[in-house]
Amino acid sequence: MLLLGLLLIGAGALVIVAAVFTAEVDGGAVEILGTEVGVLTLFLLGVGAGLAVLWGFGILKYGTKRSLRQRRESKRLEELSSKLEVADRERHRDNDDARDHPRG
Repeated sequence: MLLLGLLLIGAGALVIVAAVFTAEVDGGAVEILGTEVGVLTLFLLGVGAGLAVLWGFGILKYGTKRSLRQRRESKRLEELSSKLEVADRERHRDNDDARDHPRG
């Protein structure tokens, strides 16, 4: 998820930077990266780049929250597992002590 978000942000930013720095206006036509594009195409490129950046940030945010939640859950499970191991060892030790020293 994080990688997909970063790729979308990078692609959108690349299109925006390419349009800003390589755009040349010849009368009514616009040339971007050596390719002549119409007004509608230029508009759609801008909308697509903006959406890619926004979706990228959304996916990045979601992926970050998810990985943090998984990390917290894993840490909690490790703590519970270690507590269970300690309790299990003490229970076995108590059972062994009861067998070694029978009450009578």
